[in-house]
Amino acid sequence: MRKTSAAFLAACGAAALLLAGCGQSPNAPAAGNGAEDEPTELVFAAVPSEDSESLEAAFAPVVAALDHELDIPVRFEPVSSNAGVIEAQVAERVDIAVYGAFSYYLATGVADVVPVAVDERAPGADPSISAYGLVRAGDGISAISEAAGQKVCFTDPASSTGYLAPAAGLIEEGVDAENDITPVFAGGHDASVLALLSGDCDLAYAAQAFVDDILPAQGALEPDDVEVIWTSDPIPGPPFVLGGWLSDDLQERITEALLKYNAVTAAEAGFCEGAEIDAPDSWGELAGEPACMWGGTGAFSFIPTDAAAYEPIAKICETTQADVCRADS
Repeated sequence: MRKTSAAFLAACGAAALLLAGCGQSPNAPAAGNGAEDEPTELVFAAVPSEDSESLEAAFAPVVAALDHELDIPVRFEPVSSNAGVIEAQVAERVDIAVYGAFSYYLATGVADVVPVAVDERAPGADPSISAYGLVRAGDGISAISEAAGQKVCFTDPASSTGYLAPAAGLIEEGVDAENDITPVFAGGHDASVLALLSGDCDLAYAAQAFVDDILPAQGALEPDDVEVIWTSDPIPGPPFVLGGWLSDDLQERITEALLKYNAVTAAEAGFCEGAEIDAPDSWGELAGEPACMWGGTGAFSFIPTDAAAYEPIAKICETTQADVCRADS
């Protein structure tokens, strides 16, 4: 499709931090073997979170469901950056990944990947998400046009809600997202908000879900701690992406497994025994039912998606000509 920014794909070193070596994947069919050969293990990666243990716990029920449905061991790997997962997929060493829409846009230029599912936060909810621009309550900054000269926290250079959409928003307000501000990459949405609260930046960006639901539920954010001064247009949600080197049959089986359960039926199946949560009020008649923490955003279920759903990201890059989108940046 196109070359991907070298700023995000700095050789195979990032992937090596995840998995030893950058050689051919053990999950790719060996020479002379048919694509029907089953891998002995699947590697699942997700990025990023302030607390990797919490991230792993959030995906543990999903991994358990995949293990059960596929009868193939699935190993979860928390990774520190979107670029690290993309590089691991270039090396065909991450078979299933969850990352932001922009990371998928980057990955399509260098890796054989296929988006198959996306979070549905509540029954029937729109899977798209928005980015928030945040300031500490009472700090006096009322618009992102006032960001010039400030320290601004983003999440990760390869995040749609944590960098690309915010950078586009700043550009539209006449603020150069690289030269007019001091950018700080916190590493995750939760980390970006917490850095704002601790005074490490004057303005911070994070996905809406972390501000409205996830951090308040953890007791890490009170409603009056921050003010939302900017909201992006809807952005495609973070996809589950499969490696194209897996056989068509296995890709179909993984997709079916992801779509088969929701957070409540996953709990009924015992995929989070002892770690159930109460379904939130937004789940209607299922509110209060025992449920699993279903993925990194605490979704209700996963619904089908495809490459066409992520075309808005390419359009943002084409419109803004942001450095982050350019092959020579």
